[in-house]
Amino acid sequence: MELSTILQPECTTCATPGSKKKVLELISDLAAVQYPTLSSQEIFESLLAREKMGSTGIGNGIAIPHGRLNNISQPVAVLIKCEEPIAFDAIDKQPVDILFALLVPADQCEQHLSTLSSMAEKLNNKLIVKQLRKTHDESELYQVITQ
Repeated sequence: MELSTILQPECTTCATPGSKKKVLELISDLAAVQYPTLSSQEIFESLLAREKMGSTGIGNGIAIPHGRLNNISQPVAVLIKCEEPIAFDAIDKQPVDILFALLVPADQCEQHLSTLSSMAEKLNNKLIVKQLRKTHDESELYQVITQ
């Protein structure tokens, strides 16, 4: 799956959320724009439920929060680059500054895992991560992640 099919430029932003809760709320607000039938609260609760099972902070300043929703038919992604790293309970105990969030239909578990895996692989590329960290422009951020 091409990343540009699930990540819209409107869901790519540079921000200073300040906390894990605030960044999950920001992800929820951005995703709700893509699915007006969902409330940002529903999305937030889905992300929060997953975080309660264990942090999605995968290390090296990166987190991949994700959740499943019943009322969507296509996956939705959100990319946030934090101007100031935030505490995220990552596996390496380091703060997070790059978050790639994924929301998928509840009945598409296999696709969900495949997309998460490909994103983790992309974010494991040191050159891509370095470029993401250098940019402060949302359109450039989008270009780097979707190239």
